[in-house]
Amino acid sequence: MPHPTVAIVGRPNVGKSTLFNRLVGRRVALVDDRPGVTRDRREGEGKLLGLEFRVMDTAGFEDEDPASLPGRMRRQTEAAVREADVALFLIDAREGVTPMDEEIARWLRAEDTPVVVAANKAEGRGGEAGRMEAFAFGFGEPIAISAEHGEGVVDLFESLRPFVEREDADEDEDEAAEGGPLKLAIVGRPNAGKSTLVNRMLGEERMITGPEAGITRDSISLDWEWQGRPVRLVDTAGLRRRSKVDDKLERLSAADTRRSIDMAEVVVLLLDATRGLEAQDLRIADQVVEEGRALLIALNKWDVAENASSLFNGVKAALEEGLSQLKGVPMLTVSAVTGKGIDMLLQVAFDLRDSWSKRVGTGELNRWFSQAVEANPPPAPGGKRIKLRYITQVKSRPPSFVVFGTRVDQLPESYRRYLLNSMRRDLGLGPVPLRLTMRAPKNPFHDADQR
Repeated sequence: MPHPTVAIVGRPNVGKSTLFNRLVGRRVALVDDRPGVTRDRREGEGKLLGLEFRVMDTAGFEDEDPASLPGRMRRQTEAAVREADVALFLIDAREGVTPMDEEIARWLRAEDTPVVVAANKAEGRGGEAGRMEAFAFGFGEPIAISAEHGEGVVDLFESLRPFVEREDADEDEDEAAEGGPLKLAIVGRPNAGKSTLVNRMLGEERMITGPEAGITRDSISLDWEWQGRPVRLVDTAGLRRRSKVDDKLERLSAADTRRSIDMAEVVVLLLDATRGLEAQDLRIADQVVEEGRALLIALNKWDVAENASSLFNGVKAALEEGLSQLKGVPMLTVSAVTGKGIDMLLQVAFDLRDSWSKRVGTGELNRWFSQAVEANPPPAPGGKRIKLRYITQVKSRPPSFVVFGTRVDQLPESYRRYLLNSMRRDLGLGPVPLRLTMRAPKNPFHDADQR
């Protein structure tokens, strides 16, 4: 499905091409102080805080003979607006509203395309008067931005979001995930049995195995099917503690394993049940979660483990304590030698990918958000209320959300954990990493909090 379209319109030299370049993330349109540099419509893929849309840079709107070059350029601009889902009408905040701006506003009011007014070049306070003048256009509250300096990003996001956010925006991506191979990486300390497990899954001696630690050096990718479902299986080199890695080849192997984690959808951390949980296992688990990948713990060599019940409970308790940022990570028992537990492991991996790829509908998400905030309102540090306005999901894989509000920089970590845990429980997201970013409209450069 094509992305929604934003057409940037305005008189010459108000900063349309500068804004276009900022939205597409690179210098594509020519920019110069002279008016009229842009003549043809230029299109690109725009991104704004996770929103994705097609953006069109148009020629400066001028009132000229239709047969003249400016007149033909104007026809291109008119066509762009009629094609667009929303027109972003730019004025120069420092110059204020001009007669040509008023002419453009009259034309836009006669069109069916929704309009968002942005007062550009509003860095500092010099453009506030010009922004206020733009209220007279009748298109709602104008937003203050600086295309050159990247200011007003959050306000621009909020204004465009109703027109360009679609609940099915990730539909194609999710369908590809459902139909495409499960990208499954198997990681762990040396000699945990990773290659033996891969061989058992494949039903052949595809990987060299043996009692010596560190036989596998490269990450090996294998395409395979489980119960008719495609899997891209990656066997990786064992990850030892960095202080013990002194061989150059082993360092390269470890770096290759970390790249495999980054490319995976689900990562199986394989533990040796005869050795239990060690600190290095927790470091690997933490790395997987920080990379935003779905994590599954598998206790291998279960067929020869002693005191199995107490071992399982002890490892589970240690994981809950050591991996506190992500509760409820699935932990299964397997035997790479006998094959026991492998079908369950793969079923859970597919289920985890479904949660990791999930997109929550806007209505459902904000109903949950309202109930969560009402049930447990945010604190008021120093007597000043923190107001949380709404939430939106900006991407999946992993599910990533933005919360908009005032004084969100003062929101305590415990409240962020409350929102994340409630989200996992109430929205069926399960034990997958989530990204939660706090944004204040008047503070667009506030750092994202990710947990």
